[in-house]
Amino acid sequence: MVKTVGPPIQKGSTVLLPNAAALYDDDSFLTYGRAGLAAHDALKCALAEMEGAEGVCLYPSGLAAVTGAVLAVLQGGDEVLAADNIYKPSRRFCDNVLKRYGVAVRYFDPRLSPEALLDLAGEKTRLIMMESPGSLTFEMMDLAAVAALAKTRGILTLTDNTWGAGYFFKPLEHGVDISVQALTKYVGGHSDVFMGSAAARDSALVRRLEDGVHNLGWSVSAEDAYQMLRGLRTLPTRLKAQGDAALRIAQWLAGQPEVAEVIHPALPGAVDHDLWARDYSGACGLFGFVLRGRTPQAADAFLDALQLFGLGFSWGGFESLAIVSDPQLGKRKFAPTYDGPLMRLHIGLEAEDDLMADLRRGLDAFAAAR
Repeated sequence: MVKTVGPPIQKGSTVLLPNAAALYDDDSFLTYGRAGLAAHDALKCALAEMEGAEGVCLYPSGLAAVTGAVLAVLQGGDEVLAADNIYKPSRRFCDNVLKRYGVAVRYFDPRLSPEALLDLAGEKTRLIMMESPGSLTFEMMDLAAVAALAKTRGILTLTDNTWGAGYFFKPLEHGVDISVQALTKYVGGHSDVFMGSAAARDSALVRRLEDGVHNLGWSVSAEDAYQMLRGLRTLPTRLKAQGDAALRIAQWLAGQPEVAEVIHPALPGAVDHDLWARDYSGACGLFGFVLRGRTPQAADAFLDALQLFGLGFSWGGFESLAIVSDPQLGKRKFAPTYDGPLMRLHIGLEAEDDLMADLRRGLDAFAAAR
């Protein structure tokens, strides 16, 4: 067989076994293509090496990685403590699915100290779900401290690590039990393929995640696994370029008269800067800022004036994006308040000067409509 730099894309549901004894030896042989073939194995091995994991499971979307991992470790009668800033679809799953199956969910303020958070845990608490930084309001939590305290109580911890991409931050090295990513975003990097992952170090926990994937029937295509592996190879280069540009643009925005506040944990002087500097080796291209003024129409004018920034919810690709975040905060129990509209930017790979000129165009439109 000709050798290539990437694994072969194998399309197959049926897997041929070497002998009769292998037909029912599920522990030693792959018996069905849904469990993954060459491209899947290469991707899982690469992700496991990057995250420092014993094993990684793949799911058809980032949300599926969250829901699949949670369902794999919970049962009826359990309780989850969930950070109030978790991804909106994750919250929808907690409210509409978990509760239906007898799993209680309580939300906590992500600004709670680790000790105060564990004081909330009861006899039935089995899992703490976190997202740090939050993808809209960017609060950071001391995940290492939470994980250490949770372990003394026999409580599992899970964090959505899409912002850190498994590269700038490695939750498993800080004691978190399950690291979840929407590979759709930075690992894929081109806004054209869906996938998620869940990684763990404990072999028994890895087996529970794998059983959850098998029992619920999750699968991803060989082509998608190959595309994710291709994106993973350029992840460090893209992340550094986008993160560096985002930080410079955040610093520029902080000096604009129409901007009341920039929310970026890597920005010196930010509320969570010390925690970010302790745990992270870099920052991605996603951050928020607050416009000065309380006129929703003026925020729309800002967005509508943009020409390079697209208006879209996903992020992590090569393109720059902008949204207003306020409408998504309505279900929060501990939503922060701001002096004006909360905006979110994702900085892509376009020229920084062009992006700042585009933002200046939006700020001018905002000022005129205010």
